Amino acid sequence: MRKSRASMIEETRAKLVTAAREAFAAQGYAQASMDELTARAGLTRGALYHHFGGKQGLLAAVVAQIDAEMDARLERVLAAHADPWVGFLAYCRAYLAMAQEAEIRRIVLQDARAVLTGTDQGEQHRNCIAFMADYLQRLMDQGVILQASPQALARLLNGCLVELAFWIAEEDAPVSRLEQALQALDSTLGGWKL
Repeated sequence: MRKSRASMIEETRAKLVTAAREAFAAQGYAQASMDELTARAGLTRGALYHHFGGKQGLLAAVVAQIDAEMDARLERVLAAHADPWVGFLAYCRAYLAMAQEAEIRRIVLQDARAVLTGTDQGEQHRNCIAFMADYLQRLMDQGVILQASPQALARLLNGCLVELAFWIAEEDAPVSRLEQALQALDSTLGGWKL
């Protein structure tokens, strides 16, 4: 059976993303050779440029894939808790813990921050803020947390979480940073609960 053009395109993109993800995780973005990763995928540099516009576009695709996986994991954390506040705390704590995972640390929190511009990750950021604002509004409606602008609280918390994750993921950062970040998070969110 012959493959459709769409499935061939998807297969080519998937091969490039898989090869790039492995190379970026092992060597880092700057050291990853486009020739080596395209050869590993059994493709040419031309395929990389055609589908992603270059190495930076490929990094954006890898980050989007990892972000989607992180989101799915975080959704499972929320779903595992009957109490919405406890689930939300676990969600925030799990996000920070992910900052110590080697692949997330290097690709998402180090390389993407250095290479990708705000527009490359703008949609992911907006989706995260929207999700958080909706969840915080539900917590307010249930009388769990103080009344405030859910958009403002979502932006405040998102900024805190992202900056803490960057801090945890810094090169040669001590493992103790995660515990320090979790203590700061607990102190901050403790003031929101009614």
